[in-house]
Amino acid sequence: MINIPKGTKDVLPSQSYKWQYIEDEIRKVCKQFNILEIRTPTFEHTELFLRSIGDETDVVSKEMYTFEDKGHRSITLKPEGTASTVRSYIENNLEAMSLPLKMFYLTPVFRYEAPQAGRLREHHQFGVEMYGSQSPYADAEVINAAYTLLTRLGVKNLALNINSIGCPECRVKFNAALKEYLSQHIEEMCDDCKRRFATNPLRIIDCKKDNCKKVVANAPKILDYICDDCRNHFEALQSILKAENIPFTVNSSIVRGLDYYTKTVFEFVTTSLGAQGTVCGGGRYDNLVSSMGGKFTPCVGFGMGIERLIMLLEANGKEFPHESLDYYIACQSEECREVCRKVVSKLRQDGYSAETDFMSRSVKAQFKYADKINAKYTVVIGESELQSGKAQIKRMSDGEKQEKSLDDLSWTL
Repeated sequence: MINIPKGTKDVLPSQSYKWQYIEDEIRKVCKQFNILEIRTPTFEHTELFLRSIGDETDVVSKEMYTFEDKGHRSITLKPEGTASTVRSYIENNLEAMSLPLKMFYLTPVFRYEAPQAGRLREHHQFGVEMYGSQSPYADAEVINAAYTLLTRLGVKNLALNINSIGCPECRVKFNAALKEYLSQHIEEMCDDCKRRFATNPLRIIDCKKDNCKKVVANAPKILDYICDDCRNHFEALQSILKAENIPFTVNSSIVRGLDYYTKTVFEFVTTSLGAQGTVCGGGRYDNLVSSMGGKFTPCVGFGMGIERLIMLLEANGKEFPHESLDYYIACQSEECREVCRKVVSKLRQDGYSAETDFMSRSVKAQFKYADKINAKYTVVIGESELQSGKAQIKRMSDGEKQEKSLDDLSWTL
């Protein structure tokens, strides 16, 4: 037998309704916020991610699924959704649309990392991108969209952490101060952070290793180094979130794991699974479009993993709505099978969901099956029903029955 690759997972029919429910809620929230859907390819040219994400990030240096295709081109399965969206924005001249442009995606993403609960090598991401506005109101808009979805779904113990990592000019001064501090603690850091010290010291703040966390705890804080423009932007964002009644905490340790972020960064976290974990993360990336060959276009957005979201909701005791079958037509004998088929076909044409027997089960077994698939109504068609042209419709929730004509299939009790 050929088994599923490590780090991947089947979504079985017994679980897919949870995915459908979340995807439906995502689309409802996006419609409320006037966020349009974009769909990009599963794989892109490797250069796209090298230029956008940064070659010193863990994603690029360790986790990308990269291969050479038959045309000797370097291709990568996309590890996140933003780079592809930016590429599409530039390539398809989406700036010609009315700005601001708000887009969302639901996409598989691929990262070669140790599989863990809620984080697989192939997982699925919901993301929102907003193009064209430098206003802190745009930051608040995407944060509000994420907050609306997470609270609507019922994620418990939810907290929003925000920070500003400033602009490139701010970070020159901060990086100098950070490196001066870290230079006194190099031997205490993990091997990855020793490498990051020379290439991108900001990444050390994001390290999850205990030793590095201890070192970073007393490091300079980036909020002490941001310029007036970045500080005004961050303070305005806080005022807007307060006005929107969205609770938050300023957390100077948040820097996010990708190189393209500027100014605002944020994370929604929860303790529903024990230790604090991130549900959703994002921020502003004003220079990403221009760095990839487009015109300067300020951007802000977020991403969240669907698998982790489902796991959180299950831990919270969420009852996912399960679609039920409208009608199950039980067939009493082979002679009645064609009539049952016609009844099912007519019900489906009228917009109902309907099913009948394909396994030659007994009527008793068919009723058990109808109950198992959560049918709202059942109808038995046998010889007597064929002769009378009438049948008993049974409501499964309470057993109430009512006789109906086989010619009139508008069956409800």
